[in-house]
Amino acid sequence: MDKEIVDITIIGGGPTGLFASFYAGLREMSVKIIDSLPQLGGQLIELYPDKYIYDVGGFPKILAKDFVANLVTQAHYAKPEILLGETALSATRDGDHFVLQTDKGVHLTRTILLTAGIGAFQPRKIGLKEEVEFEGKTLHYGIKDLSLFKDKEVLVCGGGDSAVDWALMLEDIASTVTLVHRRERFTAHETSVNQLMESKVNVLTSRAIKAIEGQNGNVSGILLAEKDGTEQHMPIDHLIVNYGNISSLGPLKEWGLEMDKNSVLVNSRMETNIEGIYAAGDITNYDGKVKLIAVGLGEAPIAVNHAKAYVDPKARLQPLHSTSIFS
Repeated sequence: MDKEIVDITIIGGGPTGLFASFYAGLREMSVKIIDSLPQLGGQLIELYPDKYIYDVGGFPKILAKDFVANLVTQAHYAKPEILLGETALSATRDGDHFVLQTDKGVHLTRTILLTAGIGAFQPRKIGLKEEVEFEGKTLHYGIKDLSLFKDKEVLVCGGGDSAVDWALMLEDIASTVTLVHRRERFTAHETSVNQLMESKVNVLTSRAIKAIEGQNGNVSGILLAEKDGTEQHMPIDHLIVNYGNISSLGPLKEWGLEMDKNSVLVNSRMETNIEGIYAAGDITNYDGKVKLIAVGLGEAPIAVNHAKAYVDPKARLQPLHSTSIFS
């Protein structure tokens, strides 16, 4: 049991949690970060380290791994204690602090900030019994090394931003790139879709994968089916599936938090229904919520400022600007 009581424990080491650590440092709060993954960065590092992200101010585009590296450097300003590979199980109040139980121990904290993103996640699969044979070799749910696809015939499945971004990034690396979407319309941002339609990527809509062909873990082709039953065989070397993730908040669902499906409801101060527990980033929901990295980065200081005022009622809610602090 860690007997030191920290001011704020951040559960989730993705972009929102990392920026929250930095901002808590600006407010001179003691910080602890707990994440169930073996490294900081959340989904960006676990699934998309070599993918560009575009929705953060000041960066027209930046590789996910580079963005996370910057955030980690920034987060260390608070000198946080970082505990990786550790899962938060329960939180109970004991006077002026919480007793936070994890699968590896007990931690004492005055406030808690939930920045766990979509929680524990696993990729949504195609649903074919043979796909397990190719997983981890030539069937991918995320990309960690773009060079693997150099001069290969690649098929990308999906219609969201991740699928479109991967198809565009692979355009000049693979010998051919085909994007297959089950529907006619894409859910990706309009500019990305327009760029896709003007690219060399072969785009096929209203089609689904009916079968995967190959042996010894190596995909050799796929069988596509259209809505009218027409089938099309296509030879490929690699299959990338971007159907999103199936997520679960796991033990957090038992904390008594007010929820909306798989999201934690917060007010304009990022407060949950439990006093002293805050939430920010993709884990939250409220009227008008937009789930972007940039939004989570904006919610983090709101949560931290109110947590600071909760820990120290004499503290100012609105601190000095960082330009004044660092000058």
